[in-house]
Amino acid sequence: MPDVVHDLGKLRIRRDQPPPPVTRAFLRNVLLALIAVLVLGGGAYALRRFGAPAVEVVTVGAAGDAAASGGAGTAAVTANGYVVARTKAAVSAKIAGRLAFLGVSEGSFVRQGDVIARLDNADYVAAVQQAEANLAAARANLIEAQADRDQLVREARRARDVRGQNPNLVSQQELEAAESRAAQAEARAQAAQARVESADAGLRLAQANFENTFIRAPFTGTVLRKEAEVGEVVAPSVGGGLTRGAVVTMADLGSLEVEVDVNEAYIARISRGMAGRITLDAYPDTTFRGAVRQVVPTADRQRATVQVKVAIRDHDPRILPEMGAKVDFLAPLERTAAPGPGAPLRFTVPAAAVRTEAGRSVVWLVRQNRLARREVEAGPVSGGRREIRSGLAGGEVLLVSGLENPREGQRVKLAP
Repeated sequence: MPDVVHDLGKLRIRRDQPPPPVTRAFLRNVLLALIAVLVLGGGAYALRRFGAPAVEVVTVGAAGDAAASGGAGTAAVTANGYVVARTKAAVSAKIAGRLAFLGVSEGSFVRQGDVIARLDNADYVAAVQQAEANLAAARANLIEAQADRDQLVREARRARDVRGQNPNLVSQQELEAAESRAAQAEARAQAAQARVESADAGLRLAQANFENTFIRAPFTGTVLRKEAEVGEVVAPSVGGGLTRGAVVTMADLGSLEVEVDVNEAYIARISRGMAGRITLDAYPDTTFRGAVRQVVPTADRQRATVQVKVAIRDHDPRILPEMGAKVDFLAPLERTAAPGPGAPLRFTVPAAAVRTEAGRSVVWLVRQNRLARREVEAGPVSGGRREIRSGLAGGEVLLVSGLENPREGQRVKLAP
């Protein structure tokens, strides 16, 4: 067997290149990762493109969702608005001055006549004291003038009596002089009386100005907002700069009501005293009883609405001014009789459930998780709801949201 001669000098160790098995494993892992990314991306795209979207629906005629206007106790019109206080005032000072005391804060309950705040009134106190002193001086002068008058009147009467008994003792000239002095004293007494009355009026004026430094509650209610702080200058009307107009804003929470804007197309269905169901945005699961207090006798030409004021029958401390509210006006008994044979039922549904396509009002029905298009006759929007005058029989499930461009027969799933 021949000897194998190896040239050891040609052997080299390549440290800069990994061994072939490691390279093949790395390439395989990269390829698998790319395939996984493509599969996941394709699945997500297919799910978005071909998966059934989740949609929100409403059942026609279901309580709280839509109501037929032909059923007893159902909502004839729905409108949105806000809670307001019928008795509300921005309380300000009658005179200008610097606020020295503020005795209330937000939520404070005050009774009519209670002192809410006080202005710096040192100068008005001094004015009252000066007026009192002037009145006292005038009264003293009156007493002096009356005493002088009484004395001169007695002297004139004595001179007249003496001359009547003996004309030689008192001359006519002396009698006339005595009577003249008595008349002058009477005039001085009357002038002193007038000065007393003037001083008394000055005192009442000073007291009124002093009283005007106290800001009192005009009615019994609750303070909603503080408009000024101690140290600020307040005035009956805002003059700019650091001058404040109102000191506090207060309201009688017992006079809360809801003001809503009703589409003028439905205002004929609303009448004074009509019952209403009030739902606050803050408490959507709670309803309160109400009644129409007033239909304002004018319309808003820009919005084509008429304002309706609804008194709240159920007083609740949770109801606060400026809360958003929805009012369902309940049809009276004589208007809730069942419609005659062949008369179409009318329903109200969320306005988003009615779409306009090619100038026609349509709704999309959800049947066995598939969409079906139906044309309807719809009225104007009122309170976020729209009346369906014909095209529905009740019980249908309508698409409300969750799909921008629905298609006939498209598969959907109901959102929880």
